Amino acid sequence: MPKYVLALDQGTTSSRAILFDHAGQPRFSAQREFTQHYPQPGWVEHDALEIWRSQRAVAEKVLSEAQAGPEDLAAVGITNQRETVLLWDRATGEPIHNAIVWQCRRTAAVCDRIRAEGFDRTLRDKTGLVTDAYFSGTKIAWLLENVPGARERAQRGELACGTIDTWLIWQLTGGRVHATDVSNASRTLLFNLHTLGWDPQILNYFAIPSSLLPEVKPSSAMYGETTMFGAPVPITGVVGDQQASLFGQQCFHHGMVKNTYGTGCFLLMNTGTEIPRSESGLLGTVAWGRQGRTEYALEGSVFIAGAAIQWLRDEMKLITSAAESEALALSVPDTHGIYLVPAFVGLGAPHWDAYARGTITGITRGTNRAHLVRAALEAIAYQTREVVNAMARDSGLRPEVLRVDGGAARNDFLCQFQADILGIPVERPATTESTALGAAYLAGLATGFWQDDTELASHLKLGRRFEPSMDVARREGLYTGWERAVQRAKGWAE
Repeated sequence: MPKYVLALDQGTTSSRAILFDHAGQPRFSAQREFTQHYPQPGWVEHDALEIWRSQRAVAEKVLSEAQAGPEDLAAVGITNQRETVLLWDRATGEPIHNAIVWQCRRTAAVCDRIRAEGFDRTLRDKTGLVTDAYFSGTKIAWLLENVPGARERAQRGELACGTIDTWLIWQLTGGRVHATDVSNASRTLLFNLHTLGWDPQILNYFAIPSSLLPEVKPSSAMYGETTMFGAPVPITGVVGDQQASLFGQQCFHHGMVKNTYGTGCFLLMNTGTEIPRSESGLLGTVAWGRQGRTEYALEGSVFIAGAAIQWLRDEMKLITSAAESEALALSVPDTHGIYLVPAFVGLGAPHWDAYARGTITGITRGTNRAHLVRAALEAIAYQTREVVNAMARDSGLRPEVLRVDGGAARNDFLCQFQADILGIPVERPATTESTALGAAYLAGLATGFWQDDTELASHLKLGRRFEPSMDVARREGLYTGWERAVQRAKGWAE
């Protein structure tokens, strides 16, 4: 009998592999960071072949550590950074350009033109998304327009296109399968939430040939088999990282909310089979597809969260590890009045300002390293409150508790400050690997490794609950200061 489901968690800054057992516990894991490329200010790229090499290496490492073979694997589940996209040669499997990362702002001017032409309303109605450089559609159009020969090769059917899940499936199956799932497709700006297919009108507007695009399948389904481990293993779960986290946190019912603190920060509310529409700067998106049913979510996407801590570590050299940030934040009683708005690649929900840039306000001669580190952590919580407020306006529901996960959720200071600034409890599960777990669950349910949601419910264990302790006057005063700081950051870039 198989012992594990292998989850491949391909993130923005690292690739991870985790083996989950029947109890939904992570037994073996490995992680490898890969290179971030910044060819111009506001541009972000990845080497797709480096992503594949890093993902394959960590998968092989966990199997080696577990002394496991293909016979020990019930299935492979894939979860991924979502809007990052690339084109590659169908014959050779070689990318024709670096992948353009979801954070990249190179198509901001294109989005301005789309809004000026009024087509943004069509995109909003059909896809549930706002017109922003965040999403894949304008990135694909940029590649076709700017890579020499790309458009002609695409029209001849020589190229394939996909988000990172599609790229991994292609590699795992030796180029036999070109597919994506409904959750990833819904992040491209090309997918119609109502018809659950690629939209011909939108493809025509962006001049993107439909032959480029992958087949769209449910999130829990048979995609194909990989023989990378020596014998066939089915790939049966594919889901975007934030939807994977929603599933891993078992937010199966309408109104349930989770927040993931990763490179960015992503708050999702399950809306069941109802396609959500936001008037407050949030997104409608597919949550997952399984058992012949498609469910949806309302989402607030914050572009920079944990990445601000990486910036303090890698570029500013103010800390040597992300873990050091908690002790530094706790070493001072407050930020000494400073706010850090980490709009390094613009502002996402609910502002959608591609021209915002990072700012630090309120600096005085008494400002020190600890204040800046604390301000970076507090900024993650403030941005989350902005999204919670918008979600309450749209849905009429304010969460009674916030379930959290992701790397930065291990930071007790952040979780406590989040509870304080929201005024509601924050719950952190015993296993914070909710994203990888969600992909594993969807894969394992498709093969019978797990039977149903009731069995999954027995796995859910609370790690710690953070109760709000800040008085209302202080909470609202701090948040008002944050709102002032955000206004200073807006519209900075030309």
